Amino acid sequence: MHHLDRRTALRWGAAALAAVLATLTAACSSDPNSVADQARSGDRKGYVAGDGSIEQLPVADRGQPVTLEGTTLDGKPWSSAQRAGTVLVVNVWGSWCPPCIEETPALQKAWETVQAKGKKVEFIGLDKLEGPETGLAFLKANKVTFPSLAYDGGVPILALQGKASATPTTLVLDGQARIAARVSGPVDTTTLLGLIDDVLTEKA
Repeated sequence: MHHLDRRTALRWGAAALAAVLATLTAACSSDPNSVADQARSGDRKGYVAGDGSIEQLPVADRGQPVTLEGTTLDGKPWSSAQRAGTVLVVNVWGSWCPPCIEETPALQKAWETVQAKGKKVEFIGLDKLEGPETGLAFLKANKVTFPSLAYDGGVPILALQGKASATPTTLVLDGQARIAARVSGPVDTTTLLGLIDDVLTEKA
C-alpha cells in the first residue's frame, strides 16, 4: 500500500509539473514582443517591433562613427559627413508599420521643439521596405517636415551597425556621429527630447 501511494504521489507530482510548464510555455508564446509570435502573426507583416526599451551608451563605450548617406525621398543627396558636430536623430520607419504611424506625431513635435529652441540637432528618417513615392506620400499626409532617406535596398540601414533590428528604431548620434542612445520601438516626445538634451550637455 505504501509503495502504491508513492507511485500515486509521483504521478501527481509529474502532472503538476506538466501543468506549470504548460502555463509557462503559454505565457512565453503569448508575449506580443517575442520574435516567434510576431513571425506567426500575419498582421505584423514579418517585421520585429521593439518594446520601447531605451539604451544609453556612456561616451567611453561608444563605437565607431556612423557614416550615413543616401537620397532623400524627394530625390536630394544627403550625407551625415556634412553635419559634423551636430547631434543627429535617426528614425527607422515604414508607412506599413503600425507603431511607426503611432509615433509619427511625437517625432514631428520633438523636431519642431528643437528647431524652435535653436538647438544644434538634425533629424533624418530611414524609410524601410517601400518605394520612395509611398514613403513621401505618407510624410506629406502626416505633415512631417524633416527629411527621410529612401530604402535603396537597405543600404543606408546597414550603416547603423546592427542597432536598428526593430521597426521603428530611433537612434541619437552624438557630435562625433557615434551612437549615444537607442529606442527600440515607438518613442514619445518627452523621452526623445530628454535623450537629445543628455547628449547635448554631456562632456566629451
